[in-house]
Amino acid sequence: MAQTPWVRDELLLALALVVDNGWRELRQQDSRVVELSGLLRSLPLHEDAVADPRFRSPNSVSRKTTDIVTAHPDHLGETTKGGRPTQKIVADYLERPDAILAAARALRHVMDSGELHRIPPQPDETDESGELSSLEGRLLVRLALYRERDRGLRELKLRQIRRLKQPIACEVCSFDFGTTYGPLGVGYVEVHHVTPLHAIGPRETRLDDLALLCANCHRMCHRSHAGKTWRTPADLREAMHGVSIHGAS
Repeated sequence: MAQTPWVRDELLLALALVVDNGWRELRQQDSRVVELSGLLRSLPLHEDAVADPRFRSPNSVSRKTTDIVTAHPDHLGETTKGGRPTQKIVADYLERPDAILAAARALRHVMDSGELHRIPPQPDETDESGELSSLEGRLLVRLALYRERDRGLRELKLRQIRRLKQPIACEVCSFDFGTTYGPLGVGYVEVHHVTPLHAIGPRETRLDDLALLCANCHRMCHRSHAGKTWRTPADLREAMHGVSIHGAS
């Protein structure tokens, strides 16, 4: 069986283990390595590979902790060939350690809840190039997208907006489906998590966690670009404002 490449979700969990161990590699007999091996084998990412007992075995997890340790720029010894994803997770950790560790904690929490096993893959949990669309990894993005598509939650959000006598329109560009498409578009809008799950935790979604967006702005909030992987409506408004000023000059 060909080796299954490690994806970001798995690397998040392995890196968190290395950090917790004082940035030292862990041996395969370590109980934490054995526990992580079992967790990685249960992630809903590589179902076809789990039949192979070598897949994410304690030995492979131990070797990956070595890859992570030797990818640190301060490492003085020999560097193992962990690959670009391993190098990137280390670089991302060094740039924003709190966010990376929060994503690992959130992923562990949602795995413990069992919720991810009930959620099918979402068509746009990866970006156009096939890369993961968030620093959180694919599975937390999958959960966020699934919740955003919850029709019941969307209806509750619309009721809140109506009760507050606010327009059912995009909070970024003010596009109103009803104005443009007539009766066909009345009351239609999409919802988006204002903050990524790693920042708020995979708690039950609250209505104030959601913003109303048109389809275009929604896609732009989720699109990976220039090192940024999640945008709030305010972020996107600022980007649009910058384009307008640049265009006017």
